Amino acid sequence: MGIEARLKELGLELPSAATPMANYVPAVRSGNLVFLSGHGPLEKDRLIVGKLGSDLTVEEGYRAARLVAIGLLGSLQALIGDLGKVRRIVKLLGLVNCESTFKEQPQVINGASDLLVEVFGDKGKHARSAVGTNSLPLDIAVEIEMIVEVEG
Repeated sequence: MGIEARLKELGLELPSAATPMANYVPAVRSGNLVFLSGHGPLEKDRLIVGKLGSDLTVEEGYRAARLVAIGLLGSLQALIGDLGKVRRIVKLLGLVNCESTFKEQPQVINGASDLLVEVFGDKGKHARSAVGTNSLPLDIAVEIEMIVEVEG
């Protein structure tokens, strides 16, 4: 099954490439690698904001991370044209806006990881870091950046 068909089967519609908040671009290709800038959780033109452990539950954070992965795929598609060119999702760096006592960052970032495996199968399995932080831009709940290997 092609990636477009898989996205449709999952009921996913990819957004356009993210609009940068400052002096950077959403994605850069260098050889066969694509480096995607940090993306935040956007749902119907509304950012999901707040801290995990006080404002948001793990389930809400998981959902936010899933939305970030959808946004990352939109930016990737805008750059390379066809997600069928993806050879492998190489690495994610997931940042979770959370209270100092919050310890479930991996469960939150699983929202993105699980989606990438749903879409790409084994090619979606990746190396990953899930880090807690006391603040993210605009108080977003989650920020994720991604590295992807694509066909030449």
